[in-house]
Amino acid sequence: MARAMECQKCGSVVENVGELATKVTCSYCVFKAVGFPEEPKGYVPTGRPAGWHFMNEFVDKDGNVFHKGKEQPKLKGTLEPTIVVRKKIKRRTKEQILIDRHDEKKVALRKAVKKQKDFLNHKLGG
Repeated sequence: MARAMECQKCGSVVENVGELATKVTCSYCVFKAVGFPEEPKGYVPTGRPAGWHFMNEFVDKDGNVFHKGKEQPKLKGTLEPTIVVRKKIKRRTKEQILIDRHDEKKVALRKAVKKQKDFLNHKLGG
């Protein structure tokens, strides 16, 4: 059976207290005493390129050598740093997409008109 007791500091009611409990402190008073837990910060960049740990061999700026993500301390400083060139992705604008779609439709229409003309002129499959 669930019991309820008053907090020893502020007097608010705390539900679901164990049978053997003699004193209780509510969560608000605990937070006041201890402080709210700090949430961990988000992503912290390492300065290495994306996917470096999948490369067969990667050497960072400090000369650390990695083989498939595992550091090789014996080889430190023996190789030149790896230079990763990022490919630039050419993106089409909305206007360019509409123009391309229009051109494709024009080509399909020309093809359909030619097919109809051939049919009317009795040129079948030739």
